[in-house]
Amino acid sequence: MLSFQSNKIQNQHKSAYDILIENEQDGTVSATVIGIADCKSSGATEEEAIEKLKPLLQERLQRAKIVTLEIEPPQTEHPWMKFAGMFKDDPLFDEVLENIEANRRELDSEMEQHYHQLDAEDEKQ
Repeated sequence: MLSFQSNKIQNQHKSAYDILIENEQDGTVSATVIGIADCKSSGATEEEAIEKLKPLLQERLQRAKIVTLEIEPPQTEHPWMKFAGMFKDDPLFDEVLENIEANRRELDSEMEQHYHQLDAEDEKQ
């Protein structure tokens, strides 16, 4: 789904723009509208540079419009979904699950014994 909204700037609420202020080597100050690199001015002070920038931006916006573009991200399948249910008809699947469970119980038992051994060693110290 692709949609956009057109925002007429004229006769509507004020819009805010971020301005990059830079002190130049020649002692002047430059003001650039962030995102519109060619909308730039300079002056002896920051205020002068901004005041010169305002009409440039207004003129630019009279010849253009700002559009908000909204797109939905592409629908992608979860990477593990291609494996879901792949063994549902395998006659050995239940046996494999039983072996996994037995192995897990054996490992858990070994770890429990190991922890008891560590506790016993700690009590001796």
